[in-house]
Amino acid sequence: MTISETQALLKVARSDAPADLVLKNARIVNTFSYEIEEGDVAIFAGRIAGIGEYEGRDVVDLGGAYLAPSLIDGHIHIESSLLSPSEFARAVIRWGTGAVVCDPHEIANVCGTAGIQYMLDATEKVPLDVYVMLPSCVPATNMETAGAILGHEDLRPFLSHPRVLGLAEVMNFPGVVFGDESVLKKIEMAGNRPVDGHAPGVRGKWLNAYAAAGIRTDHECTTREEAEEKLRRGMTILIREGSTAKNLKELLELVNPANAHRFAFVSDDRHADDILREGHLNATLHKAVKHGLDPVMAVAMASTHTAEIFGLREIGAIAPGHRANLVTFEDLKSFHPIKVWRDGKKIVENGEVTIEVPRASAASVMHTMKLKPLTEKDFAIRAGSGSCNVIEIIPDQIVTGRITAHLPVQNGEWQADEKQDIAKLVVIERYGKNGNIGKAFARGFDLRRGALASTVAHDSHNLICAGMSDRDMMIAANALIECGGGLVVVADGQIRAKLALPIAGLMSDQPAQVVVEAVSKLHAAARDLGCTLSAPFMALSFLALPVIPHLKLTDRGLFDVDSFKPIELAVT
Repeated sequence: MTISETQALLKVARSDAPADLVLKNARIVNTFSYEIEEGDVAIFAGRIAGIGEYEGRDVVDLGGAYLAPSLIDGHIHIESSLLSPSEFARAVIRWGTGAVVCDPHEIANVCGTAGIQYMLDATEKVPLDVYVMLPSCVPATNMETAGAILGHEDLRPFLSHPRVLGLAEVMNFPGVVFGDESVLKKIEMAGNRPVDGHAPGVRGKWLNAYAAAGIRTDHECTTREEAEEKLRRGMTILIREGSTAKNLKELLELVNPANAHRFAFVSDDRHADDILREGHLNATLHKAVKHGLDPVMAVAMASTHTAEIFGLREIGAIAPGHRANLVTFEDLKSFHPIKVWRDGKKIVENGEVTIEVPRASAASVMHTMKLKPLTEKDFAIRAGSGSCNVIEIIPDQIVTGRITAHLPVQNGEWQADEKQDIAKLVVIERYGKNGNIGKAFARGFDLRRGALASTVAHDSHNLICAGMSDRDMMIAANALIECGGGLVVVADGQIRAKLALPIAGLMSDQPAQVVVEAVSKLHAAARDLGCTLSAPFMALSFLALPVIPHLKLTDRGLFDVDSFKPIELAVT
């Protein structure tokens, strides 16, 4: 603010001039003192001038409704919603979200710096504060083929952008622990800016080394013991509750009044259907309070704490000088929003967005599929002697198990086996660089027939396909090649459901409701094949992520995350 703007604000704060807007009879959720405070909130030039009794040119009587700071998601991948940035913004502001800290490493892995620039440009004028943490791992490891490779010098120019906050989740934790120069250069580049962590299961001396490198947050804790150790080592714990990874219930019991300021809530990955049906961070608050967390503390963990972690001094609380980004809730149990304001202007009322949400061109990140049509032979897996290693899906988690199994053999090739709930799994390099096809098997889909395929395959986003039939897998993969990327279900040689994702093979260019209806049809089609997973495509997408324990598949083959090296499919 300029001096003249500040002087005008101070005049209103002193009640020497009327406010632009006064929200009267509010029960204010004070996230600094952890109490409910009754009074008026005076707003001038988009900022909170004061709390008490005020007069204004416009007055809204809240009738005792709860007034809270709008919510802030401290770590999310917008691409994982399957929505374009403008549609994502429209979807989440309805639920009281005022800001997100996003990591665009999904689109960066596909399109490189053009992907980061697109996310910045596409969120410039939306009614949501979209802050960006620069992706630290493009690609996540050297054991996969991505669409781009970004070093610290590629990222450095973005630091001058006012909405770029720091360095996103450093997934290559072995690289950090053993002092890999390329990884440390990115951390050094961030300087005093926030550096996010990503260290699933990292404990003991490895954790000491990881934290010593300057990494201060982690959203990968799945047990209380892991979170407690990271908390003791100076890390802030970002409690994740997304579409697949749900860690709230396990970690919440660690939070108490003395340490709550070291915790915040994040989504990480949340599909459009979950956002439209359940909500966003407000749904997380509902769950947290249901599990016993004090409601005011819960709101603080979804606003003030997040703002402080990322140095966002002007948002995240109801206090003089802060931007008037506010939400009213019916109660502090359901957290159903009534009205939402951004910079003192109402943008949502009774679930309806009351302003226009501009869209940006996505021309720079289209046409990313560089694959030629595939044949059934591309999906054949030559049998070895004895058993093979199998990836085991763990419901509602992105970590996987590892088992071995004896599979049926036909014509010298291993086959999927319905009796053991084991499907064939392939990851196909889609950027036209080497034509790699990684092949393995996975247990836990409960598929009886058919195939699922997706170009959302963390983090390099090659084409991933799981199925019981080579022919159906071929048809599924070719359908995605033809439409420029997306999600598809195939059975008995027919496409049963499909969603095209032409924006980098990750996001739709359609309205959110259209996307949700398509996802619903995809899930129904997957269930018709026997699949019992609540979010089958989200689960499928993480089977290719070689930085999450324990066993994953990339286009270069099976990868043992625990030893951080490739392994053979056949058990030797």
